Amino acid sequence: MTRTARRSLTRRPSSFGHTSLPDEQQEALRRAEHLAWWTIGFLVTAVVAVYLAMGSSQAMKAAWAEDMLSFIPPVTFLVAVRIAGRRPSAKHPYGFHRSVGIGHLVAATSLVIMGTFMVWDSASGLLAAEHPPVGLVVLAGQPVWSGWLMIAVLAYTAVPPVLLGRAKLPLAVALHDRVLHADADMNKADWMTAAGGIVGVLGIGLGLWWADAAAALFISGSILHDGVRNLRIAVTALMDARGLTVDGEPHPLDEQVDERLRALPWVADAQSRVRDEGHVFHVECFVVPRGGLRLEHLEEARRAAADVDWKVQDVVVVPVAQLPVELLPGRDEDEHGGVV
Repeated sequence: MTRTARRSLTRRPSSFGHTSLPDEQQEALRRAEHLAWWTIGFLVTAVVAVYLAMGSSQAMKAAWAEDMLSFIPPVTFLVAVRIAGRRPSAKHPYGFHRSVGIGHLVAATSLVIMGTFMVWDSASGLLAAEHPPVGLVVLAGQPVWSGWLMIAVLAYTAVPPVLLGRAKLPLAVALHDRVLHADADMNKADWMTAAGGIVGVLGIGLGLWWADAAAALFISGSILHDGVRNLRIAVTALMDARGLTVDGEPHPLDEQVDERLRALPWVADAQSRVRDEGHVFHVECFVVPRGGLRLEHLEEARRAAADVDWKVQDVVVVPVAQLPVELLPGRDEDEHGGVV
């Protein structure tokens, strides 16, 4: 790798494509990257600790697999923000904003595949009535039940992800980054993985052989649920859906842009199509002028739309005699006529 390439991977972008980041977003990006590296560092210790302690417990194996999968979102985030920071080129005139959506899709697909396999494996163990052995280990010359070590390791893996997830959520909203949001969402739910594993191990100690497989099934189901939900949001965004928030809800910028344009004295009516590109939005504004139209009017409309939010920079203003209803379907209905 050349020195220039190494610098491009380590330099924090001050813009996403040609969209300059305000100071608030630059600070949010700096903190998000630090948290991503802290998450990776913690996961290294968690994966090693769980692997050394898991023995034959299905719940511990599921927790270990969940920790391994947790590497995907922070790594994907770090790569995606570097790619999204590249300037548009002749080959990619719209920039590289879709890298976020691709990263989100990769992470969600991995969760779905692994979650499906783990659900099948855990359910098979439960139906086969497997009795996982949990023996003794010798520590400092004293025999100790292995289950206590498992519980200690699971307790260690429970708290840091919750704190990291809570810290990432507002940053994901500030940056409009779905990969970071998915990472934060998984981190927040990690305590349930640890709690389920602890219940399973305690169940073994109490002679409830099925508790371990049931806990593994619970953890696997949680992974599959996260994967399916994120896959739905990722696919929707990549199919040029309307502007959405990081958690998949309709974004208020649609209405805000229209309100700003309709407030211009020379505009009789206006409506926009907002396409989610990743961190930013591509906006097509259809405006109906009241009378004579000058070039200055179009530039004023473009600036008015772009001033609504930092994410609205790629703006196209189209003057029309009347709003093209065939290009502006109702915002309260999906393509099948149902409520979104």
